[in-house]
Amino acid sequence: MIKIAFSPVFERSFRKRFKGKRHLQERFWQRVEIFLENPFDSRLRTHKLTGNLKELWSFSVEYDTRVVFYFVTDEKVVFVDVGTHDEVY
Repeated sequence: MIKIAFSPVFERSFRKRFKGKRHLQERFWQRVEIFLENPFDSRLRTHKLTGNLKELWSFSVEYDTRVVFYFVTDEKVVFVDVGTHDEVY
């Protein structure tokens, strides 16, 4: 199973984005559970980023909510940012 670490930027973005939005928080944690089992599950739409973000990956929480992350090892990832498409890219 994969282990997740959270960057300080991610933690700030998470608090800002999810504050008072219980539905979105629940959806996020559901997606994290899927991610822990298989980070490339088709429901997550995980994809490698390009350009300046070419070392990073992204998966979808909802239509316009993305989590940006990178692999430290095959078993450990760091969540870097969360937000809308325009906010994180």
